[in-house]
Amino acid sequence: MNAPQAARPLASVVSVGRRYGSFTAVDDVSMQVGAGEIVGLLGANGAGKTTLIRLMLGLSVPTSGSVALFGQTPDRTTRRRLGYVPQGLGLWESLSVAQNLRFANAAFGVDDPKLPPALRAVRDRPVGAIGLGLQRQLAFTIALAHEPELLVLDEPTSGVDPLSRARLWDAVHAEADRGAGVLVTTHYMQEAQQCDRLVLMSHGRAVAEGTERDIIGATTACEVDTEQWSTAFEALDRASLPVTLAGRRVRLADTSPDTVRVTLSAAGVAADSREVPATLEETMTVIDRAAATRV
Repeated sequence: MNAPQAARPLASVVSVGRRYGSFTAVDDVSMQVGAGEIVGLLGANGAGKTTLIRLMLGLSVPTSGSVALFGQTPDRTTRRRLGYVPQGLGLWESLSVAQNLRFANAAFGVDDPKLPPALRAVRDRPVGAIGLGLQRQLAFTIALAHEPELLVLDEPTSGVDPLSRARLWDAVHAEADRGAGVLVTTHYMQEAQQCDRLVLMSHGRAVAEGTERDIIGATTACEVDTEQWSTAFEALDRASLPVTLAGRRVRLADTSPDTVRVTLSAAGVAADSREVPATLEETMTVIDRAAATRV
C-alpha cells in the first residue's frame, strides 16, 4: 500500500449535505483524501457518490457543511491542481484524439501534449469512432498530463476489459507513488481491495470507513456445500434470504447455518452449511440493508 495521508488533507468535506427540493442526495458526510493515498468510495447506484464528488470539486454547492480543496474553498485555481475523470469521460466525441488532448492541455498550460503508443495509431480519428477502452485511456492521459496533486476518478474502468483495467490501475498506483492523492469510485471488489482506505456510502450517508479488514470486521456468512446447488439457491431465494452464488457454492451474508439448514431441509435439499468470514461485497450488502431500515 501507499504512504499514509498527510497532516493536512488535499481534499476534505465536513458534515456536507446536498438537497434537491425534498430529496436529500448527500446527508451529513465527512471524509478526506491525503497525499499518496488511494481512497475508494463505494456504494450502490444512487448512494450519493457522484454528488459527493461534485461537491468536493466545487462543481456543485453544498446545502450544508463545508468543502476544502488544498486547504481552501474550491475555485478555478484549485481545480487546476487536480485531474478528474468523470463517469461520462468528458471528451468531445466529434473532435479527434489529438484535438481533445491539445484542447485539455492548453487549458492546463501543458506545452508538449504527448500520446501513449496505443493512442498514436488513432490520433486523427474522432473520439466517438474509437473503442471505450481507448476512450478511457485518453481520459486518463488528459487527467494526468499536468501532473495533478489530486486525482479524482468516477468509475474509471467501467465497461473495459480486464487487461485494460489492470493497466489503468497501474497508472493509479504510479500517481499515488509519486505523492498524488487519489479518490476513486468502483463497483469492482478487486479494485476496492487495491485501495488504502474505503468509504462506504448508502442512501446518501457514509456508513462505514476504514480498510477492507476494518469494514468486514466480525461479519460472517453461511456457506452451503451441496450437489443440488441450483435447487438450494432457488429454495433460499424463495425464503427471501440474501443468497448469492460463488461458482457453484451457495453463500448467504449475515445468516446463521441453522436458518439455512431448516430452510433447505423443508425443501428436501441435502447440504452442509457452515459459518465463514464474509467477503467485502457481502459485508456491503449487510451494511446497506441495515442503512435502508434507518431511512
